[in-house]
Amino acid sequence: MSHARAPRLTRRGLLAAGGALGLGVALAACGDGKGKDTGSDSGKAAAKTGPWSFKDDRGQTAKADKVPTSVVAFVGVAAALHDYGVGVKGVFGPTKTKDGRADVQAGGLDVDKVTILGDEWGQFNIEKYAALSPDLLVTTMFDSAGTLWYVPEESTKKVLAVGAPSVGISVYDRRMTEPLQRMLELARSLGADTTSTAVTQARKRFEDATARLRAATKAKPGIKVLAGSASQDVFYVSGSGLSIDLEYVKTLGVNLVEPPASALKASGGWFENLSWENVDKYPADIIMMDNRTSAIQPADITEATWKKLPAVKAGQVIARTPEPILSYDRCAPLLEDLAKAIESARKVS
Repeated sequence: MSHARAPRLTRRGLLAAGGALGLGVALAACGDGKGKDTGSDSGKAAAKTGPWSFKDDRGQTAKADKVPTSVVAFVGVAAALHDYGVGVKGVFGPTKTKDGRADVQAGGLDVDKVTILGDEWGQFNIEKYAALSPDLLVTTMFDSAGTLWYVPEESTKKVLAVGAPSVGISVYDRRMTEPLQRMLELARSLGADTTSTAVTQARKRFEDATARLRAATKAKPGIKVLAGSASQDVFYVSGSGLSIDLEYVKTLGVNLVEPPASALKASGGWFENLSWENVDKYPADIIMMDNRTSAIQPADITEATWKKLPAVKAGQVIARTPEPILSYDRCAPLLEDLAKAIESARKVS
């Protein structure tokens, strides 16, 4: 891709990182968040003193006189930091579902103990943000231009003007292991004990899951896997070229459906748009479906063309997490689930 700033339409399309372009989340109007200010997510990281700095994936170095303790982060980043024992005070991005439960992207966060600055695309309450006296803002980045994910572009200058240093962790065009390592490094800089038994065991589980998936694909190289996402009018088929999870599993031998570059061009290389009438365009033995609340879940898809797909009829549909929570504890199960699906799959395409 060009290294120019990604166009607005493409950035909205990244809500699925290869999935649901133009969903309601993408079209949400700017507004206030609805979270309760009941304190911060409890962290267990040891306190550190003295100057702090961290060079992020934009090549920018965030600096502070002391280790940040009033951290505000994109919800998935907050969930990863939580897994390492680093607490946050505020979050933005999909945090609570409409019925008040924790969104899938919140991981193990106690969503009632953080201030929610906005649940939906375009929502970032700057007044609430400033009231937290933040000393660090952290999010991911889905393009080569260093655009801060879920920080509204029209408000970015005002958000940064509050004064907290910002850190961007890139999840663009690289394998999952790279941002996993970067998040570990960030957590360590914020006081996490990344040599603890829990972290060591999580890393070992991830390595074991990697080996299991590699073995599964070697045993069944013909099993074709499609990564999809559903909206009311469109079915999206992800390419593997930019998504961190797909890039990684492809290196382990997973036989992924690959739309041609010409079909991916409209989304900046992320996915191909299909009508429901053409949902059978690509033969697949396993379908991995976007598990985020912005996408229609498989159990709620009523399209007859979907129900006729061989993988669907065979019960070979599993969840996919297009925006993995970047801790080894959360990423290991993603590999395990795919390995299990391939191990038990029948060739149906």
